[in-house]
Amino acid sequence: MTSRWPDPDRARIGSYVASLDLRNLKSRTCYRQVLHSFQDIVERHEVLDQQALQAWLRELATRWATSTLLHRTRIIDRFLDYLLVTGAIDHNPVEALREACHIKQCMPIWRALISRSPEQALAKLRQPKPFGSVLGEVMAEHVAMMRRRGYKYTSQPERFLQFDRFLQLNPQLETQPLSVMIDQWAATKGTRNHAYERENLERIFAKILRRRDPSAPRRRPDPRPRKEVARQWRKPHIYSPADVRRMLDIARSYPSPRATLRPLSIYTMLLLA
Repeated sequence: MTSRWPDPDRARIGSYVASLDLRNLKSRTCYRQVLHSFQDIVERHEVLDQQALQAWLRELATRWATSTLLHRTRIIDRFLDYLLVTGAIDHNPVEALREACHIKQCMPIWRALISRSPEQALAKLRQPKPFGSVLGEVMAEHVAMMRRRGYKYTSQPERFLQFDRFLQLNPQLETQPLSVMIDQWAATKGTRNHAYERENLERIFAKILRRRDPSAPRRRPDPRPRKEVARQWRKPHIYSPADVRRMLDIARSYPSPRATLRPLSIYTMLLLA
């Protein structure tokens, strides 16, 4: 192997565990046990890849429960990050699988590898590449421009990503006009909130297109979806003095023969609320 790990004297494991400053002897023993078992498998396979990860999981599955084994994978994650930072390995196979699936967490990768059909489980994990659709570049440029202007711009990119994933999962829409794409996306859900999301998406795309082509006609906003969503919101209720007095009376007379302090406690909580 071209990398400097696994090392024959296993000094890497010792230096890594020492750098953690673990005060509990059991924790240090657990770390060494997990890391030595992992290095045994990698040395046997001679390559640090997905097959080595699966072999380690299969072997340790005979000793530990699945929940315990998955918890131990966090030790491997941190150790691989340490090896990568120190230059002891050329690549991190878990990180490579995360990037291939376009996910941020390591645990779903380990759950897929420990399953009966790892390849099928990994295929289910794979997410479309962010802004990888035919309109992805346009949306990504708009998000970058808004953030350069000083806006946080966090909610709108989520709408863009939802629309982007829909377009990637429906490649037959690539040659269709933008209005058809949005209509097909809006048809996937019939909720009032989704109609409001559609209105927002159409409004933002109208701004983007007009910025690119000032001669494009202005789009008139439709306030109806927002009003429909607002009707679902809970309206605040203002209690009258009579209502408050009635609640306090009920609290003080609350029947509680086994817990005599309960009525007074409820009364006090209402006063402090």
